[in-house]
Amino acid sequence: MNAATGLSLAGVAAALVIMWANFRPWWKGGRDPKALIPFGAGWLLGALSTVCAGGALGWGAAGITGLLSNGSDTAVGSLVGTGPAALASARMGSLTPAGGIVVCGVLAGVILLHRASGKLDRRRIIGGIVTGAVLGFLPGVAAQLGFLPDAANYVGAWGASLGNKGAV
Repeated sequence: MNAATGLSLAGVAAALVIMWANFRPWWKGGRDPKALIPFGAGWLLGALSTVCAGGALGWGAAGITGLLSNGSDTAVGSLVGTGPAALASARMGSLTPAGGIVVCGVLAGVILLHRASGKLDRRRIIGGIVTGAVLGFLPGVAAQLGFLPDAANYVGAWGASLGNKGAV
């Protein structure tokens, strides 16, 4: 397995099952876009956490990925008798200090959403965080989501420029 994240094929499969379990009721139901907010907010936080290499969010994303991959490898090994299938991992990009502030804002928003949500939506938020963290380390997904850290950096720079207007 990858030493940095512990990403494995079984872990990715488990993350996809979690994502399917959250997406399927929405698809079978009324398909109200608002129903995707809890899972989507958690997924955004999980994916952005993979970029926070030196901080607690990055440590947590790597830990979640390692735990889910190790548990899934054990389950698959016990069920079918095969060994783990390691996968490469990648990061989407890097954050500037102003982009880091935006990620902290996303974290605060997800925490507030979690506190205001019911039991089912809280589970969806956690499922989104887990899924976003695991899938965010996949090189193909990281390449496609390279705009996320750039967007956070841009929004942070925009906020900093608003705060610096008129400064001498």
